[in-house]
Amino acid sequence: MHRLPPSNGVQAMKSRQTIFLLYLVVFFVSPAFGANISPVGKARVDEVAKDQKAVESPGSVPEKKKDRDTSSNGEKHGTGKKEASQQSTNASDGKKVSDKKQDPPRKQNDKQIKPGKKLAYNRSPNSFNRLLKPPSKRNPSPAKDGIHDPDNDGTHILQAPKDSFSQLTKSNSGNRVDWVAAIEKGEINPRFDRLDPEKVPIILDLNIVREVKGSMPDVVYPHKQHTEWLDCSNCHPAIFVPMKGANNISMASILLGEKCGVCHGKVAFPVSECRKCHSKNKTE
Repeated sequence: MHRLPPSNGVQAMKSRQTIFLLYLVVFFVSPAFGANISPVGKARVDEVAKDQKAVESPGSVPEKKKDRDTSSNGEKHGTGKKEASQQSTNASDGKKVSDKKQDPPRKQNDKQIKPGKKLAYNRSPNSFNRLLKPPSKRNPSPAKDGIHDPDNDGTHILQAPKDSFSQLTKSNSGNRVDWVAAIEKGEINPRFDRLDPEKVPIILDLNIVREVKGSMPDVVYPHKQHTEWLDCSNCHPAIFVPMKGANNISMASILLGEKCGVCHGKVAFPVSECRKCHSKNKTE
């Protein structure tokens, strides 16, 4: 008997089965088979997976990049790891490691001062209103006044201001000494010339009155008290032009450390003592 040719329905079903098998081979069997027999391809897949993880977590660094950075740091710093381990060992022993030479401790009033500790203030000694300080910080020792060098051994030999000022006429402002009264009473006799102790000052007994607008009394500038301490060249013409109407003096300029503020608030009584300058009533 002759076989009858398959019908069209059977052929269509077989063709669909063939296509399904080809689909399975292409999409499931082929990738796994290729990965198993190709180590190069498998390594590449692993590397891509690692890079993908690195992208997902920005804080992490790929291992190869870490190795490169570590090796470059090792080449640059040489014995960096060795020094770090040495420092950690010394730290565990309670010892402080420092490349700098340790200064010997200094002494001040039988007290040891830690090496490298600065005793002077960081602010400039010429800062304005330096004399306006709380009672606990008035007349500090020479090593702490911000003027003398605390690293100089001679600074610690100087007498403390509180001791040297104890016999002088007291004041309610500044460093608590009335220096004008101290000169008038003969408590001090300042040297006019640093090199010549016999030289006497040229004292100018002349008062300059400056009228002040408003209710404040007028200002009296006494040349006598100033020239007992200073030579004329200290103020003229750099600070004050010796000509009537040539000097624009205001409280704003003084508070900025100009004009009278060059001295007052730094080495002379502070501007908080208003009546020392505004001493002439307008009715007089």
